[in-house]
Formats: sequence, C-alpha cells, structure tokens
Amino acid sequence: QVQLVEFGGGLVQAGGSLRLSCAASGRTFSNYAVGWFRQAPGKEREFVAAISQSGGSTGYPDSVKGRFTISRDNAKNTCYLQMDKLKPEDTAVYYCAARAGRYSSARYEYNYWGQGTQVTVSS
Repeated sequence: QVQLVEFGGGLVQAGGSLRLSCAASGRTFSNYAVGWFRQAPGKEREFVAAISQSGGSTGYPDSVKGRFTISRDNAKNTCYLQMDKLKPEDTAVYYCAARAGRYSSARYEYNYWGQGTQVTVSS
C-alpha cells in the first residue's frame, strides 16, 4: 500500500503560480511512477502530468505543456507539480496518484490516490 497526501492548493490570480506537493508513505516511493490529475465540477478527471520512478521521464498533455512541471525527490518521498502562468480553466481539484511500473496518462492504470487539493484561479 502507498498512502498519498497532497498539499499546496489555494486561490491564485490568473498568471500566477502554485506548487503542489504529494507526500507518500508506505511502500518504497522510488518503485512507483506518479501522475497528477485534475477534476473540475461536472467534468471527468483528466491527466495533467506524470513522472517515471527515477524522475528521468515526464509527460504532459498539450493543455499544460510549457506551464506545468512535474518533479520528484525520492529521498523525501515527495512529488511536486509546479504550476506557472495559471489560467481560470486550470481551476479544479488536483489529485496525485501512484502506480508500479511505467508512468501513464491513463487514470485507470493508477492504483493509489490522494484525497485531492483544491486549486482556484481567479480572472
């Protein structure tokens, strides 16, 4: 089992930045790829970013590419999502998730999820 807790959400103006953290406990964190997803009211949960076990590979959808950066510190059992140039459409609950094996953009491939943290971007 891997337990995940997200931190760092909040209210920010458009154009601003936030850094989310995902703290892991339980099994060896470096054995798991990590993904970030988000869900806005009335919408499906969508992929935001993912990172491999070592941190050497990352992936993003076009909607956030160039604005969001995922990273991880396996010594601290923590994954980060740096969000810059935020837009009102980035408003959502953000979740981190973990899976053994290769990182993925498919939410159904992740076994472990955090409880989510709210990000609100005002215009």
